[in-house]
Amino acid sequence: MLCSALRRSLAQPARRFTTRAVEGFAGSIGNTPLIYLKALSEQTGSSIFGKAEFQNPGGSIKDRAAIGIVLDAEKKGLIKPGGTIVEGTAGNTGIGLAHVCRSKGYRCVIFMPDTQSQEKIDLLRMLGAGVYPVPAVPYENPKNYNHQAKEYAQKLDNAIWTDQFDNTANTYAHYITTGPEIWEQTEGKVDGFICSTGTGGTLAGVGKCLKEKSNGKSQIWLADPPGSVLYTYISSGGKLVERTGSSITEGIGQGRVTANLGTFINELDGALHVPDEQSIAMLYQLLDTEGLYVGASTALNVVAAVELARKLGKGSRVVTVLCDGAYRYQSRLFSKKWLQSKGLFDAVPEHLRKYTVLD
Repeated sequence: MLCSALRRSLAQPARRFTTRAVEGFAGSIGNTPLIYLKALSEQTGSSIFGKAEFQNPGGSIKDRAAIGIVLDAEKKGLIKPGGTIVEGTAGNTGIGLAHVCRSKGYRCVIFMPDTQSQEKIDLLRMLGAGVYPVPAVPYENPKNYNHQAKEYAQKLDNAIWTDQFDNTANTYAHYITTGPEIWEQTEGKVDGFICSTGTGGTLAGVGKCLKEKSNGKSQIWLADPPGSVLYTYISSGGKLVERTGSSITEGIGQGRVTANLGTFINELDGALHVPDEQSIAMLYQLLDTEGLYVGASTALNVVAAVELARKLGKGSRVVTVLCDGAYRYQSRLFSKKWLQSKGLFDAVPEHLRKYTVLD
């Protein structure tokens, strides 16, 4: 047997518990770790951190919006026990809502674009949600999945459409949880925060919190994928152009300024555009150097965090969010055939192509 001293010398330090026992699914949302990204920090001479939102019980940052919106509806008396919660979502908010509904006894119905991964659709159905994949059309089209969700909810008794894009309870959830957590975990030293937006709730809520706590010193930037208009909107000083192109990322990018983003957009310090090729390369790099198995939107966020760190200079401290894991996208992101079909296989660094194990 190893002597006790040797056992202690070989043991890895344990991460301290941050809470006592919590109540159910809802109580376990949040208080996620802040991960120091060592390799990227050393490359830039800055400190780059990722908020590990994939450790939420539903597997993504959208758990925060889901519980925040439902609690707000309950507080306002908009939903009663046994009611139905309806949402239009690209996936992760729906998954968070499905979990919350199971834990609270509500029925859940999800409308989503038919472009989303099969893993997400299957998981929603396994969680007991009614799932309606519909053609992916612009928001202005009355057949957009958000409008169909709203119309469906209006036909039911004791039902709500949660309206994640324009319901600012989404932003408030991040303002009172995600933002304060980041501030505490960095000991109040945040030079920059950057992330992509779908609803805009994370960026607006965290941004507002950090701006207030830092007396305006923390810079807040938006990261944008191809096919979104927000980078151009912010860079041009408010010119909204027609949406063109597309991205392999899911659930981020926008063709309009949502009500959530609208609460903070004028306080943003800037925006960065991230091509899909860079997101794919970073996705594989994070797996290889950090051991992090993440989705494309997370990889995009980290690319943007590296670029922002370089803009702010050596010694800067930059935070982003690690939205979710790759489990919901692995049949695409780690498939050589799928990457080739999107013209992205060559974006994977040659020495990392050993991870493209699916065909």
